[in-house]
Amino acid sequence: MANRMSVPQYLTEAQKKELADIANRIVAQGKGILAADESTGSIAKRLASINVENTEENRRMYRQCLFTAGDANQLSQNLGGVILFHETMYQKADDGRTFVQVLKDAGIIVGIKVDKGVVPLAGTEGETTTQGLDGLAERCAQYKKDGADFAKWRCVLQIGPRTPSALSIMENCNVLARYASICQQNGLVPIVEPEVLPDGDHDLERAQYITEQVLAAQYKALADHHVFLEGTLLKPNMVTAGQQCPKKYSAQEIGRATVTALNRTVPAAVPGVVFLSGGQSEEEATVNLNAINTYQGKKPWKLTFSFGRALQASVLKTWAGKKENYKQAQEELVKRAKANGLACQGQYQGGEAGANAAESLYVEKHAY
Repeated sequence: MANRMSVPQYLTEAQKKELADIANRIVAQGKGILAADESTGSIAKRLASINVENTEENRRMYRQCLFTAGDANQLSQNLGGVILFHETMYQKADDGRTFVQVLKDAGIIVGIKVDKGVVPLAGTEGETTTQGLDGLAERCAQYKKDGADFAKWRCVLQIGPRTPSALSIMENCNVLARYASICQQNGLVPIVEPEVLPDGDHDLERAQYITEQVLAAQYKALADHHVFLEGTLLKPNMVTAGQQCPKKYSAQEIGRATVTALNRTVPAAVPGVVFLSGGQSEEEATVNLNAINTYQGKKPWKLTFSFGRALQASVLKTWAGKKENYKQAQEELVKRAKANGLACQGQYQGGEAGANAAESLYVEKHAY
């Protein structure tokens, strides 16, 4: 039997083309991502906020509300992809179709969360890494077979007097690079998410400096692991001051700091940057995304969104666990998706905000 180590581990041209095509379709003009990949524990907190029990049926009902919003293909005008949690991947809508099929029928690409959660990193001041590399290749192969075309893995770093440490940056960037490599070998576009948390009282300048340090290390790690950048997406934090910072910065200042940080660190080969909302209110996240896109700097990548709470908060409150509220709740999702679709083109004028859109969604040391 031939030695398996002699088999080339590099991607074929056909694999590269498929990955690049998927990545570019997800971030096509005016499109972003709905992150609906909350774990069972995380969705429990969301459901508790509207006094709904965390049962599998209630989780299914809520996700169905999200995925069937709007008229035919209305959501796909502004959503290129939706990220699912494992359970959701195998649930069905009332009409018998799997949620994977529901999304595909609507022209939306299916993604899957593949990490196994954040765990403590020994020898650090409360820093973390993300687990889940064991068995990842097999999981990715199965998810691809079952209809997924991209994946997500989240690492978190925190800004403090002595953090993030060099160890934390190196460990998290390497974990993300290894995950990205495994995904690509199995036909999934990896979303690389090194999130610098908004916790703390640091100012905008420090947030920008740390974000640049992390992203520079991230792309060095991706290069070391021979990751095909044209078949990846980056999911970073917007550069914002810490939530406890006494100074308030304008959306234009946030736009400048964010685009500058990206220009200094992210290769032009990357098709798109899909920002996380990081505890900003729905309206705040949209306004800041718009400011990022109207900033007059070099922007060789699509700058769009991969929002969870900032697309779902108003939907959740409006739904309140009642099927009779479906239509009204779905209108909230369509409204937020449209607003962000305009923002990622620098065309958001404001005024799309729902009743709850200005409410803060910040959660300290957010984990899911």
